[in-house]
Amino acid sequence: MKKNRLGKSDIMISELTLGCMSLGTDLNKAKAIIDFAIDCGINHLDTADLYDFGSNEEIIGEAIKEKRSQLILTTKVGNHFSSDEKTWFWDPSKKYIEQAVKKSLKRLQTDYIDFYMLHGGTIDDPIEETIDAFEGLKKAGLIRAYGISSIRPNVIREYIEHSSIDGVMTQYSLLDRRPEEKILDLLYTNGISVLARGPLAKGMLSNHGENLIERKGREGYLNYSYPELIDVQQAFSQLIGDKSSRNALALQYVLRHQAVDTAVFGASSIEQVKENIQSHDLQKLTDEEHSQLKQISKANFYTNHR
Repeated sequence: MKKNRLGKSDIMISELTLGCMSLGTDLNKAKAIIDFAIDCGINHLDTADLYDFGSNEEIIGEAIKEKRSQLILTTKVGNHFSSDEKTWFWDPSKKYIEQAVKKSLKRLQTDYIDFYMLHGGTIDDPIEETIDAFEGLKKAGLIRAYGISSIRPNVIREYIEHSSIDGVMTQYSLLDRRPEEKILDLLYTNGISVLARGPLAKGMLSNHGENLIERKGREGYLNYSYPELIDVQQAFSQLIGDKSSRNALALQYVLRHQAVDTAVFGASSIEQVKENIQSHDLQKLTDEEHSQLKQISKANFYTNHR
């Protein structure tokens, strides 16, 4: 599988990333999913300290301890949580970040994190202090690179201007084209990688889209009404052609933008990983197909946090 450079760092990540939030709490099952993804060429795993209140990191640490050197490991910080009480609050302070990274390292059974991200953020955060914390961790060798996971353009611009982030994880799909307005080009111009999460739009753009629209799209999705989601799904299916996979069109749509260096998909089974790997191996989008996909969807725009 093709690997792309993460921002200006020396880290190379696979074009598909296994998002680990949905792995569950069964170690053997999670390990089987991770091993399958690695065998298929995925070298990048994405988690967060908040997932299952730390136990997701623990499972990943146990699952990869024999092959840590083969992998690029991403985790996130900023949600100050209690694993006992199952509560959390937002805390992007330097003090908390410096405490939290040590706990993540212990749970992940590693002495460094490849890519460390702020797990959210607002324009009212002490951004200078947060940046100072990440820079200090990088200088200490505890992390190799850092970035933010955010859909907020005003926050993203602040970090572009004042930090040395190498990547931004942001929601992006055919049904959520908000980053196309300005953010993708801005990040590309500044040499910052985009990690596109949610490329299948909660599964509504997947091979099982009809069922998932019924389950998750009854109240609409962003600026799409339920009838509009049905229309997009039907038009989407007609465009499949010899690609034989809705997953393929959805993943290749987000990967086509030059700013996007990896598409992050979640999986709770080997079969889901297999579907996305097979989709990735199919022929890339043509200019005509890309244009057709834009015609059957619609441009979304940020109304808040501009």
